[in-house]
Amino acid sequence: MPAVLPFAVLMRKALAVIGSAIALLLALLVVRAALFRPPPVTVEPVGVPEVDAQSAALHLSQALRFPTISHEDPADFDSGAFSLLHAYLGQSYPRAHSELELVGPASLLYTWKGEEPDLPPVVLMAHQDVVPIEPGTEGEWSYRPFGGEIAGGYIWGRGAMDDKGSLVAILEAVETLLARGFRPKRSIYLAFGHDEEVGGEAGAAAIVELLKSRGVRPFLVLDEGGAIVEGFLPGLGRPIATVGIAEKGAASVEIEVKVEGGHSSVPPRQTAIGILSRALVRLEDNPLPGGIQGPFRDMLLTVGREMSFSRRLVLANLWLFGPLVERQLSRVPAADSMMRTSTAVTIIDGGVKSNVLPSKATAVVNFRIAPGDTVEGVLDHVRRVTSDPRVSVVEARETREPSPVSPTDSEGYRLVERTIRQIFPEAIVAPYLLPGGTDSRHFTALTSDVYRFGAIRVGSDDLRRAHGTDERVSVDVLTNMVAFYMQLLSSV
Repeated sequence: MPAVLPFAVLMRKALAVIGSAIALLLALLVVRAALFRPPPVTVEPVGVPEVDAQSAALHLSQALRFPTISHEDPADFDSGAFSLLHAYLGQSYPRAHSELELVGPASLLYTWKGEEPDLPPVVLMAHQDVVPIEPGTEGEWSYRPFGGEIAGGYIWGRGAMDDKGSLVAILEAVETLLARGFRPKRSIYLAFGHDEEVGGEAGAAAIVELLKSRGVRPFLVLDEGGAIVEGFLPGLGRPIATVGIAEKGAASVEIEVKVEGGHSSVPPRQTAIGILSRALVRLEDNPLPGGIQGPFRDMLLTVGREMSFSRRLVLANLWLFGPLVERQLSRVPAADSMMRTSTAVTIIDGGVKSNVLPSKATAVVNFRIAPGDTVEGVLDHVRRVTSDPRVSVVEARETREPSPVSPTDSEGYRLVERTIRQIFPEAIVAPYLLPGGTDSRHFTALTSDVYRFGAIRVGSDDLRRAHGTDERVSVDVLTNMVAFYMQLLSSV
């Protein structure tokens, strides 16, 4: 009995210490959540620039009628369609068009000289080219894909969202300000590539080389990519203005299995297709490591400050809840793709007849490479994970490294952020990792301040339309895009 008493006393003391520690931990979590609030934002009130919505809609409608399609085979390039578009832009925007250079086969570079031309200039970007219409889907469009119809408050046609809407909005803003006698302090370049959808090597890259040869070091480069997104996160009642501060790289890796062929009546335990399939399953089951880091972490913490207390409790304490949050987000493809280099098996080929054992099977796996990873690192990952001498990496094509991450504390970023808040005061402005690619990545050779935000407003229903069927943009959205560029240009 005497030995039991000291043990009971020790247990009570231990439980008291544990209880105090738990209480202290809970208090720490709550305090951190309470302090996890957005910083005060003061945006000087401005009158929203007056925009001729009818003119903008008509000009975009006409621009959509030129089938400026980028084809994978350069031999299919239709220079005539681009020439007709250029002639139309010249008629519609004569003031802006007076300072125009043709770069490469069909890219356009406009120069608007500022009052202080020695200051680093601003580059506004868009691209003229569009993706083809998927064969067999033409009849699924509500309006002709290249008809440019204005109906139901929308302008319909391939390129309305990606990216002739931005091109027209920028030119509308410039032409309107020129007509009013406005002249910016900094010089303005308008860079409109013609081959963004196939990499931009003959367009944007050529413009960069031209500007580099002239010693141009931009203050700010702004391209498409980010948007004002509604319904992006559950429990968030406000739209998010996503400003792309980086974009992923890419690599399409072809892997191959070669074995002896033969008759299907006497098959080996594993055929070429079976061996390849196992390798592909291993790649899918073992993605490159990732997590809440980099631009995605910046975005999550920015948006998290605007959420309910329970969600702020979690996001303010990622040091504790990080693994749980990562597990939850990894189940959402859009979020998972921003946390890591993504893996997508896109092509598989093997076999010629049902009773013939294939001697070769191949597959293509597309990786979108997150900042911090590299093309060579992806190839090493593929070799390590497949780990079978019968499986070989044939080649990596369509490769590009991820872009550098642009700063969020620079004057350029603050200008974009402030302009968004002036025109879209209801939106939360947040940095963003772009999973795709844009022409702006070429401009990182000239400046670190490269951002991707097109001022287009999109809901969940709109995301399928870009590169898909029934691409469209509303007249109201286009009007706000013009207002955004006018306000930006008035502030540089």
